[in-house]
Amino acid sequence: MSLKSIVGQLKEMRDGIGSMSRRAGASDGRAGHGRAGSRHSWPGLWAEQPRRHGQGQEGPQQQHQGRWANLPPELLLDVIQRVEASEATWPARRQVVSCSHVCRSWREITKEVVKTLEECGRITFPISLKQPGPREQPVQCFVKRDRATSTYLLFLGLSPSLNVENDKLLLAARKVRRATRTSFVISLASNDFSHSSSTYVGKLKPNFLGTKFTILDSQPPCDAVLLPNNKPSKRQSKQVSPRLPLGNYNVATVTYELTVLRNRGPRRMQCTLHSIPAQCIQEGGKAPTPTGTIHSLEEPVPILPSAKGKEPAVEFSSTSLSADLSGPACTSEAPLVLKNKAPRWHEQLQCWCLNFRGRVTVASVKNFQLVASVDPSLNVPAAEQEKVILQFGKIGKDIFTMDYRYPLSAFQAFAICLTSFDTKPACE
Repeated sequence: MSLKSIVGQLKEMRDGIGSMSRRAGASDGRAGHGRAGSRHSWPGLWAEQPRRHGQGQEGPQQQHQGRWANLPPELLLDVIQRVEASEATWPARRQVVSCSHVCRSWREITKEVVKTLEECGRITFPISLKQPGPREQPVQCFVKRDRATSTYLLFLGLSPSLNVENDKLLLAARKVRRATRTSFVISLASNDFSHSSSTYVGKLKPNFLGTKFTILDSQPPCDAVLLPNNKPSKRQSKQVSPRLPLGNYNVATVTYELTVLRNRGPRRMQCTLHSIPAQCIQEGGKAPTPTGTIHSLEEPVPILPSAKGKEPAVEFSSTSLSADLSGPACTSEAPLVLKNKAPRWHEQLQCWCLNFRGRVTVASVKNFQLVASVDPSLNVPAAEQEKVILQFGKIGKDIFTMDYRYPLSAFQAFAICLTSFDTKPACE
C-alpha cells in the first residue's frame, strides 16, 4: 500500500470519527460548545472523541482502532516517519495530527517521531505554542487586528494568503475593557475567550499608566518554584471536564520607559522572562521545554484533593487546576532580560530606522526588535547578543508581522507584541 493511500485512509478515518463526535455532541445537547471557529484552529483538530462505553457509536471507532493497531511496530514507525517528513507545512500538516488520533499505539509512536519545535522548526501540536522556537531560523507569523471586535489573530506564515482557508490560526486574543484598565485574554480559538474554557491559554494585564504589563500563563512553567508571596486564588475552575489546567502564573513582565518630557522617538521597553534563565542563551544552554504533547488533551485531568473548607494546594504539575499567582513564578537562576534594539536616525528619511530585512514596510511606533541583555559575567559572544530574538512591525492596515526564535515561545512572543496595541499615555 502506497503512502498516499495510507494518508487518504487516515483522512477518511479522521473525518468519520469527527462526524461521530459531532453527532454525539448534538444528541447530548452540547453541540457547538466552544468548538466552532476556523477550519485550521486547534479546537477543530483536537475535537474530543466519544469515550463512553456501551453505546452504539463506539463500535465503528473500536473497529478502526483494532484494524490499525495491529500493525508491526517497525512498519508503523516507518509510516509515521514518512508522513511527518512529507507533510511539512500546514494545512497538510494535519495528517500528522490525524496519526496521533488513531489509537494509543499510534499516539505513542507519533510522540516519538515528532520532535520539539526547537529541534525540527515545525509547529504540529498545541504544546508547540509553549515550546521555544528554533535557534537558527525564526518562526515567521503575522497578526491581523479587528478593530470592531478588538480581537487579534496570530497566523503562521509570511503574510495573509489569497485563500483564507489555508491560513493556520495559532492564537487569538481579545481586548477586554474594564472601568480602570484593560486586559488581553489569549485563547486557542477565535470565538471562545472564557477563562473556564479548555481553549484558554493565558492573559496580559497592564497597569493604569500602560507602562508595565504582566504576562500570565494558564499552565505552570517548567522547573518553576513558588515564591513566598504567591497565594492560591479563591476562584475555582468552572470547567466540567478541563483539558488544559486553568491558572494564572506570572511568567514575564514587560516594562516601558516612562517619558516625562514627552520626547519624540521610539518606545523603550524591557522584558523580564521569569520562567527562562539567562544561561539558556549560552553555548550549550537549554531553555525549559514542555513536552506534554498529546495525552494532556485526551486523558481526563484529576481534581486535586482538598480538605473540606480549605483551599486546594497548588502543585506545579500538568494536572494543576485553579491558581492565581500574584508574584512571578521563577527558576533558581537569574531570569533572561530582553531589551529593544536601539534604532538609528536616518537623516534623509528624517525618521528612526531598524533593519527588519524586508519584513516591515510601514513606519509605526509599534515596530520594535528585541535582543538579549545579559550580564558580562556570562561570557555570551557579541554576535549572540546582537541576534534579534523577536521582531514586530506593520506591513499594512491592521496587518503586522511577528518573527520569533529561541528561547521565546509563540505564546510569550504574541503576548509581548500585544503590549504594543494598548494605550500608553505615559510613554508617548
